[in-house]
Amino acid sequence: MTTAEQIENNFVYHPPKDGQAVKYATIRDEARKFAHHIAGMCPDSREKSVFLTKLEEAVMWANASIARNS
Repeated sequence: MTTAEQIENNFVYHPPKDGQAVKYATIRDEARKFAHHIAGMCPDSREKSVFLTKLEEAVMWANASIARNS
C-alpha cells in the first residue's frame, strides 16, 4: 500500500547528498559500458532498441533508489 509519505517522497526533488553524485556517475558509467558491449553483439532491431530503453530505465530506477532512500 502506498502511503501519503511515500507519494510525497516520490514526487519531490532530491538534491544530491554527500557521495551520491559519485554513485550516480558509477551506475551510468557501468550501464554505458554494458550497453556498448551488448549493442555491439546485437543486430539493429526492435529488440536491441528495447534492450537499450530498459537499460536506461534500470539506470533511472537505480539512481531514484539512491535519491529517495539515502
